[in-house]
Amino acid sequence: MNTRLGRIQTVLGLINPAELGFTQTHEHLLVALIPEALRADCGGEPMTLENIGYFRRNWLSNPDNLILDNEFVAIQELKRFKDSGGNAIVELTPIRAGREPEGLARISRATGVHIIMGASFYTAAFHPPEIETLSEGTIAETFASDITTGADGTTVKAGIIGEIGLDWPLHENEAKALRAAAMAQSETGAALNIHPGRDPQAPFDAIRIIKEAGGNPERTVMSHVERTLFSLDDMLRLAETGCYLEFDLFGQEASYYPIADIDMPNDATRVDYLIGLIKRGHRDKLLLSLDICHKTQLARYGGDGYNHILDNVLPIMRRKGMSDHDIEALTVRNPARMLAFV
Repeated sequence: MNTRLGRIQTVLGLINPAELGFTQTHEHLLVALIPEALRADCGGEPMTLENIGYFRRNWLSNPDNLILDNEFVAIQELKRFKDSGGNAIVELTPIRAGREPEGLARISRATGVHIIMGASFYTAAFHPPEIETLSEGTIAETFASDITTGADGTTVKAGIIGEIGLDWPLHENEAKALRAAAMAQSETGAALNIHPGRDPQAPFDAIRIIKEAGGNPERTVMSHVERTLFSLDDMLRLAETGCYLEFDLFGQEASYYPIADIDMPNDATRVDYLIGLIKRGHRDKLLLSLDICHKTQLARYGGDGYNHILDNVLPIMRRKGMSDHDIEALTVRNPARMLAFV
């Protein structure tokens, strides 16, 4: 008997969807955005009031900024989220990118916040060396086992597949991992989260591969929509595939984006996109988050913290005419439906 059916799997066990509450569907509490082979040699200038502005804008320039590995800090930051009304976090740190299943369980116990852990490989630079010889079936079993048995030799279980990291152009091993993720999605009934490459065609290419591999686009979440697509028409076209559209870069207010030559939207523009999608009938496939993965995004280092949507974005939504019913759909009902096993 599949005890997961219709329920949500957190790092502390199964819960009913009604218990989930306000949820941010793409975050990181413990993460290392530096490939494992390079991590030991990475230093970083301590952040001070004199340099914090520079590192917030140029977040790739300081290796220390790319590592979140302090459970005490994570607990304090997540308590702020809880105090503002937050109840659940989807933690999508991939295998070999600093994922710590038992650490996430300790953080959940200390804060009372539900944490749903991901099972995935990130982009090619983070892949294990043996991926060249691993079959898609073997990779799929790795992801499925994280859900059914426990991750990284622990009894802590994942509750979603993802974020599967993709570059553009797509690396052949990333395509292999994506096909394996679709297989694991079909086997387990879990949702699947995709980190698409930085090109407007990338989300559509990922959906095509998922369909060809037997996965379900309607149970798939496309992350980082607002740094990948830059018109409502393109977002509507992606919505027509049936996938969830995740606007998960709230809090990144600057147009400057150090990884690519694009103009990033601010939070008000993100809300405008959401309203446009809601008006065209796609309210039930929209998700929100912050994708916190740098120290400079934490309140401890002068950032907005995990509570930013609750404290700062919801007022913008209401000012622009979004109803409480719409807000509840994006932050409570949609995450619960997406995370429940089918």
